[in-house]
Amino acid sequence: MPGEVLVALRPGAPADMPARLARRERLTLIASERFGLVPVTLHRFRIRDRRGLAAVIAALSTDRHVASARPNHVYALVQAPEPAFAGSQYAVAKLHLPQAHALATGRDVAVAVIDSGIDAAHPELAGAVAKSFDALARSETAPPSPHAHGTAVAGLVGARGQLASAAPASRLLAIRAFSGTGEARPSGAQGTTIHVLRALDWAAGAGARIVTMSFAGPADAWLSQFLAAGLAKGTLYVAAAGNAGPASPPLHPAADPSVVAVTATDAEDRLYPAANRGAHVALAAPGVEVFVAAPGGGYGFLSGTSMAAPQVAGIAAMLLQAKPDLTPAALRSALTGSARDLGPPGPDPEYGAGFAQADAALRAAGAAPPTIAEAARPTSASPPQGMAETATPPALASPQGPAGTPDAVPATEPPGPRP
Repeated sequence: MPGEVLVALRPGAPADMPARLARRERLTLIASERFGLVPVTLHRFRIRDRRGLAAVIAALSTDRHVASARPNHVYALVQAPEPAFAGSQYAVAKLHLPQAHALATGRDVAVAVIDSGIDAAHPELAGAVAKSFDALARSETAPPSPHAHGTAVAGLVGARGQLASAAPASRLLAIRAFSGTGEARPSGAQGTTIHVLRALDWAAGAGARIVTMSFAGPADAWLSQFLAAGLAKGTLYVAAAGNAGPASPPLHPAADPSVVAVTATDAEDRLYPAANRGAHVALAAPGVEVFVAAPGGGYGFLSGTSMAAPQVAGIAAMLLQAKPDLTPAALRSALTGSARDLGPPGPDPEYGAGFAQADAALRAAGAAPPTIAEAARPTSASPPQGMAETATPPALASPQGPAGTPDAVPATEPPGPRP
């Protein structure tokens, strides 16, 4: 945010230190906020003159009572406008949802959706939203409106009507951290560091086992600290890889080591052309012309890595229902170890470990018996005498879905972070 800085003080700093800094550095104190996920109080200041942010941060950092002074970054939702071509729910067959739902549906697993406003009254989401939180409430006076992006993402995690979802029996924690002009439009909503930190903090307090994040922006030290703290407490974070294209540097939070980054593919397993690439990409899931819920009880088709991430979060919810004691590391291992390889053999910067498979992930986590083919698969080395041989997670061929969706006219999204 132009002209804004977030300051944390060292333990033992005088109680009036924020006021002193404001006077000395020609700042206006907007708010002071205490967080629990990372025990810290952040003081949000606005620069009162035309000085650059770097100069103000440098000046603040010389004070012995200041632990850190950092920008209040801007993050943007990462999904493209409606495409010209309308397909069907090809994701159902691609992800093997019918087979997986015979074993688990994510029942009672708390999944936090950090996004824009969600239409909780949509028939697909009736009864799905257990709790809600508005991280923007302190900065806005007008009541929030349901937003296309947040409604779509929430439905992909836990829709429970005619729209198929990965975890239809999960408990959604709806967190609004993004807003902007044209709330009915899928793009254009933004949030800042402070809004995202509020969202992560609340999600932790509300008991979220999984958090899905379909937004992208620059690296931020506070964001990384909060994600690491949540991961250490047992929360799995899933994020959209971003839609800034193959030449873009890694975007966050997807590029953070505490996060499972998800890219998008179409009905024929082709990579979404605008998807970010990189070694941090963990998995691929359907994200091109995906059938989604829309505000006002409607439906539509949206594209982008934003649409892929919540489907992986839903699969993780299935795993946690079946085996509640799974750690984030075990969840990641089951998801990536059971993925169907795409692109060059092995993990690669375009598809990660490959395409997510819900039923295979359940088997990889030990939540379902292996198939005959899996049980017969030899391991790389024979086990010692008397020890049982362990089946290798499968690389299943996906059943052919409905007619493929051409990417000759892919929907394009504006690049990730906005200044």
